Amino acid sequence: MAGHFPFSGNTNRGNVFAFYDRYGLNEALQETYYKWWYDWAKKFVLADADLSASKGLEFSHYPYGQHSHHDFHLHQGTWTTSLIDLGAFIKGTLLPKLNHDQLHELEEAHHHMLHELETEAKNAPREPHPDLGYFRHT
Repeated sequence: MAGHFPFSGNTNRGNVFAFYDRYGLNEALQETYYKWWYDWAKKFVLADADLSASKGLEFSHYPYGQHSHHDFHLHQGTWTTSLIDLGAFIKGTLLPKLNHDQLHELEEAHHHMLHELETEAKNAPREPHPDLGYFRHT
């Protein structure tokens, strides 16, 4: 189910960061990608009475999650760690509520959005990897 999303499987910082790298998304485009998911999840939560009551408050600030605005061991990984928190919520709570047709519609919308971001990424290339590397324990 939904194997195309970077948070679909065993999600960790490396996997999500590699997803951004694969599509050449610079930091601004990573935020655009994240914001697309944030807006989708917020709309879904607020439209569901139970979720709105239990999780609506968590969408009163941007970005979502306890790790927002933290890079951890990643160089410029704010949107990576933010997507992990949001993605875990989407994967565990929202995706199971979708029927087959709704999931297919979401996958199609995601595919088109990602294609648009890939096109934008060609015009705004990502900074080269630093000599130190993105994974560092300092």
